[in-house]
Amino acid sequence: MRPKNSWQEVLAFPLAGRHGKPRTTGLTMVIDKGLGLTEARDLFDLAGDYIDFVKLGFGTSALYDEKVLRAKIQLARARGIDIYPGGTFLEVAVLQGKLHTFLLTARSLGFTAVEVSEGTISVDDKTRRHAIATAADLGFKVLTEVGKKNNPHSVVPAALARKVKQDLAAGAHRVIIEGRDCGRAAGFFDGRGQIRRKLLQEFLGLIENPADLIWEAPRKEQQQHLILLLGPNVNLGNIPPGEVLALEALRVGLRSDTLQAVCHGGTPAGAQSARALGGAGRG
Repeated sequence: MRPKNSWQEVLAFPLAGRHGKPRTTGLTMVIDKGLGLTEARDLFDLAGDYIDFVKLGFGTSALYDEKVLRAKIQLARARGIDIYPGGTFLEVAVLQGKLHTFLLTARSLGFTAVEVSEGTISVDDKTRRHAIATAADLGFKVLTEVGKKNNPHSVVPAALARKVKQDLAAGAHRVIIEGRDCGRAAGFFDGRGQIRRKLLQEFLGLIENPADLIWEAPRKEQQQHLILLLGPNVNLGNIPPGEVLALEALRVGLRSDTLQAVCHGGTPAGAQSARALGGAGRG
């Protein structure tokens, strides 16, 4: 259910069909590069209904005072938000031969998810499957990531699609499409942050269920393109904390960029205009 306020008795969302919590599609993953406890609490009070995952970016989890780390994890869990350490941190554990210890420590701290990635290092298929299965057996929601950082020209849609299928078969909850925290020179983004549309369309043609994917898309133009292409319930990640409400407004047509789609009859996939539905599209 969406939070209610007086405005929703006056105006309908121009783009209807947006799912509320609990949801399995339309997920929003926030990247936290170092919010203090007060900032985190304020974020969850303001926008917790629109956040599904929080990633403590990179290896920043190792730099917290443990009491603060545990407190932040509990703040997220109390709002029904999954929280996990960054994939690069797990890559360090793999490099040092400490994957199992890493996972046990993450569980003891209260993390509810982990990310299995190889954005920086290379991991063979056997090790990757083992990491996914082990984390799932320990009760984590396992997010995997495909694509490399700093090398967008390495993108081969068929190879990425094959890895997505393998990860899901191994027990991954969702597969993240690499986009970095900056949204440049990674995955389907070029060095300026522009989407390589032809490659993206080729990749989507090979994916059985796009709802299995979470797209790292920290930039508004990237979010807009994916919403217009795949609908308001596309899964999006690496959203800066201060941009959560702005993204939600984009999803429901309360920003000009997606409102224009309704005005011009180009309603995004998987969505209908509020006028057609005769309501605000709460879900």
